[in-house]
Amino acid sequence: MAQLSEPERSPNVQQRGFRLQAPLVESVSCYCRVDAGLKTVAGARKFVPGSKLCIQPDINPRAHKSKNSRRERTRVQPPLLPGLPDDLAIACLIRVPRAEHNKLRLVCKRWFRLLSGNYFYSLRKSLGMAEEWVYVFKRDRDGRISWHAFDPTYQLWQPLPPVPVEYGSALGFGCAVLSGCHLYLFGGKDPIKGSMRRVVFYSARTNKWHRAPDMLRKRQFFGACVINNCLYVAGGECEGIHRTLRSAEVYDPNKHRWNFISDMSTAMVPFIGVVHNGKWFLKGIGAHREVLSEAYTPESNTWESVTNGMIGGWRNPSISMNGKLYALDCRDGCKIRVYEEDTNSWKRFIDSKVHLGSSRALEAAALVSLNGKLCIIRNNMSISLVDILSPDKQVESNPYLWENIAGKGQMKTLLTNIWSSLSGRNSLKSHIVHCQVLQA
Repeated sequence: MAQLSEPERSPNVQQRGFRLQAPLVESVSCYCRVDAGLKTVAGARKFVPGSKLCIQPDINPRAHKSKNSRRERTRVQPPLLPGLPDDLAIACLIRVPRAEHNKLRLVCKRWFRLLSGNYFYSLRKSLGMAEEWVYVFKRDRDGRISWHAFDPTYQLWQPLPPVPVEYGSALGFGCAVLSGCHLYLFGGKDPIKGSMRRVVFYSARTNKWHRAPDMLRKRQFFGACVINNCLYVAGGECEGIHRTLRSAEVYDPNKHRWNFISDMSTAMVPFIGVVHNGKWFLKGIGAHREVLSEAYTPESNTWESVTNGMIGGWRNPSISMNGKLYALDCRDGCKIRVYEEDTNSWKRFIDSKVHLGSSRALEAAALVSLNGKLCIIRNNMSISLVDILSPDKQVESNPYLWENIAGKGQMKTLLTNIWSSLSGRNSLKSHIVHCQVLQA
């Protein structure tokens, strides 16, 4: 066979070189150039018949798509406020009053995500713009639970989402606030199912209810407090042979779980409790109907009996503020006492000299701290603020230290109360069971 001449051998060599080096690749012969909407190589082969894998087999067909998609979203994402960079827009939005935040969430998805996240409210808190609202849980004469939020800035009661079904008629449940903006409801007794371990919480930032891990033990009519942003519960009752409980447990929101702590010295159903000077004080009824009092120290995880003068004159409601322990000394909350550790006794602190009456509707149901002032909430939803940090607080009667806020239905309740007293009908139709303050 004759040998091929050099010119005849050249085209084959050039073609072999073309296959190995591939200086140029046509769009119909390489999967990498296929439209990004095709998610797989098999999809590319289906729409581009005769296509072959190019010399870059390590290319991820999803890589270009995801980057392009993110870049595209960033490119078309509208600003929070037209004409302003987002940082300046956020500086404007954080100054909007809290009462309008529900409306802001409805503007667009970006505003909804911003006002539902932690960054927005953390920024408000760090700049001193966070607002405190009073949240009240009330039971009507039919046993149903309703709740209300009071805005002290506008002095208006704001709408809230319904209470979870399991707490619509529950008895003896606990209520506490963690992280300043999460309101927890836990335990209690369902009229049909009995004692519960259920735990739910409301977020003031999202205006929604959420589930949390159940308690380790079913209980009702127990004591509860918050120390170092951890929720403690102790004592109470449960169905069974041993109705009165000694057990206690703690919930850490960072770890998202409950753990048992040391049992109380004696089983107890607490009816009053307060955290003062780093200790949790409880006073209640024992299994044999005797009055008991104990104090829990978190650092040592120990309980001890308490029989000092504080326990003897301690009444509900009470609160610890700025290292002082305060309690109300009359039914309508117009007299306040303070506990003095030096003399181990309760002393008269301040009197408004303007008493509303002894009606059950005007009875003081809760004592909370609101914007640095002592806040008294009564069953008729009226609220009084007392500036206990005023330099004139040594004066026993000073009208400028007291500020009365017209609560929901205050005048109607006052007139109804007068008529009920005259007609001999002074039974309580509804009353407050819990009161807390949330910041957002």
